Amino acid sequence: MLSTTIFPGRYVQGRDARKRLGQELSRYGKKGIVICDSFVYEKLIWDFEPYMKDGVDVFIEKFGGECSDEEINRLLNIIQEAKFHFVVGLGGGKTMDTAKAVAYEASLPVAIVPTLAASDAPCSAVSVIYTPEGEFKRYLFLPHSPNLVLMDTHIISNAPVRFLIAGMGDALATWFEAESCMKKYAPNMTGDLGSRTAYSLAKLCYETLLEYGLTAKTACEYHIVTPALDHIVEANTLLSGLGFESAGLAAAHAIHNGLTVLDQTHHYYHGEKVAFGTLASLFLTDKPIKIIDEVYSFCESIGLPTTLADIGLTEISDEKLMKVAQASCLEGETIHNEPTPVNPDMVFSALKAADAEGKRRKSSY
Repeated sequence: MLSTTIFPGRYVQGRDARKRLGQELSRYGKKGIVICDSFVYEKLIWDFEPYMKDGVDVFIEKFGGECSDEEINRLLNIIQEAKFHFVVGLGGGKTMDTAKAVAYEASLPVAIVPTLAASDAPCSAVSVIYTPEGEFKRYLFLPHSPNLVLMDTHIISNAPVRFLIAGMGDALATWFEAESCMKKYAPNMTGDLGSRTAYSLAKLCYETLLEYGLTAKTACEYHIVTPALDHIVEANTLLSGLGFESAGLAAAHAIHNGLTVLDQTHHYYHGEKVAFGTLASLFLTDKPIKIIDEVYSFCESIGLPTTLADIGLTEISDEKLMKVAQASCLEGETIHNEPTPVNPDMVFSALKAADAEGKRRKSSY
């Protein structure tokens, strides 16, 4: 059997890493388009633009807000009118996914410059495509990971702490999904088996979260860069990105996708919904009570969701929850990478069980 492990071409992380942007971008040409998310465009672009234009020429375009086929096509029309050498995605997860998709369609290199550590999207060779209304539509699998990922931990430390917490929620799923794929010999995102390297990085991701998550949250609350914050940025971005992509996805992300069918969840971040999907997966896969307690305790310590109400589903009917379960189990969903067969009834029960445990623990405080 073949195994395949994929990596971004270059990963740069540290305080004031943005000051290296021009030098790093010049590896890919002299002229590029920067797809910039709306908040960065309006509030932070002044702190990036001088460094992006250090030796290269960039055109900055404001991102429309949703990683949809419509937005990708709009940006491609802009690219077709100019001879760009590279694409840059500057901002949050959907901006980055859009930049990756646009670069792929235009056959250009792509540099990813996150202003948050809110998901593992930066390093991956996949873009998650949504409808213009924000409902999950499909995965776009790309031929390679980004050419460059550059993480400035000073910028990340000044972002709202909720983004860092959401990134930990996304990273929390990495080891549990990797472990399921490893046990089943399920394929990773390349279609091949994962490697020992990938499984080891996925486990290191989980261990890093448990050890440094709370102190990194505190650092971000005080807008300071500490070793713990650096470790968590790496876990949220590089370890989780390599872990999910080269080890594989399973129930947690499928349940996230199922949750997006309910409008009430759209105001919650990807990692917050993945975190609850991870809790549900613990019951779905019959994890020992020691592990369940460890994961709930971690979520509670940093403020990740532990009940359905925490992701907007305060009064959710069984009928609507079953729609989530059914969407989670669609043909081709990663939930089928779990070692045992899974059906909507099982997912429905796991969602209820995870919610009940979260409520029980809250009531005991």
